[in-house]
Amino acid sequence: MSVPVIAFFNNKGGVGKTSMVYHLSWMFADRGLRIVAADIDPQCNLSAAFLDEERLLQVNPPGGDHALTIFGSVQPLRRGTGDIADPHVEIISDRLGLIVGDMSLSTFEDQLSEVWPKCMDRDERAFRTTSSFFRLTQNAALKHGADAILIDIGPNLGAINRAALIASDFVVIPLGPDLFSIQGLTNLGPALRSWRVEWKDRLVRNPAKEIQLPAGNIEPIGYVVLRHTIRLDRPVKAFDRWIARMPSTYSESVLNEGAKSELTVEKDINCLARIKDYRSLIPLAQEARKPMFSLRAGDGALGAHLNYVEEARKDFFNLAVKIAKNANLKELS
Repeated sequence: MSVPVIAFFNNKGGVGKTSMVYHLSWMFADRGLRIVAADIDPQCNLSAAFLDEERLLQVNPPGGDHALTIFGSVQPLRRGTGDIADPHVEIISDRLGLIVGDMSLSTFEDQLSEVWPKCMDRDERAFRTTSSFFRLTQNAALKHGADAILIDIGPNLGAINRAALIASDFVVIPLGPDLFSIQGLTNLGPALRSWRVEWKDRLVRNPAKEIQLPAGNIEPIGYVVLRHTIRLDRPVKAFDRWIARMPSTYSESVLNEGAKSELTVEKDINCLARIKDYRSLIPLAQEARKPMFSLRAGDGALGAHLNYVEEARKDFFNLAVKIAKNANLKELS
């Protein structure tokens, strides 16, 4: 039985996806779950959030062998010398581990693209390569005793993301209140459905039954509205316009159901949360290398900042509870 995998994905970048994975990883861990966070985005922003530059240089030195990163785990497949290597799990806390990202992972894209059609020809190596992210994250979860795996992936519809999403049981979609997030939904939904169907067609052609393969359910369990800072030159109505379109676009494009133009995000069961933009807390959190909801007075969170810290704690706890419920994880403490 595999450990549940939850992907956080939007075809549109800059919506706060990595920050969400970072904060939810900490929230789940703080509330009693054992978590592995996997950085499958070659931009490595999740790894940079968890680790300082000194440690990043240690695990991924320039010209090094990548043994402690996700790229090191897929290197034998990429070179044609073997299967995935045992993944390194960087210990962040007692209940939180990290599969460290690597910019070199982008060089794995062409190979993942090349083997995708070969699965239809019952090519064993094609199945091992396509399932590599699933198998290495499951191995890491077993090593860490994890209750769930949260994965961060980049904002595109390429072969790396296809393999990462096929490895996922569930997907959460972060949205910003803008035109391009809406357009991202219209691209994302059909891609998820297509990949799900195509993988099911391939699964029955697996020639090596001992390979642990993902089911490829990629079940959407909701979206999160990330609200931007309101500025004088961009009144709140400009954001409301796009927020109002989210329930219908999500229903139509992602769930492949009818449009629900009369539905609001407040009443939409698919809207998991609306997260404020805690911009004033971000530099404090980065300096302290903590999630925003763990900041203290000693970290510079004084006066109104302490109120924002408490609001952030409530926001992310409520979001974590909903995700845990929708993904059938154990109840948070």
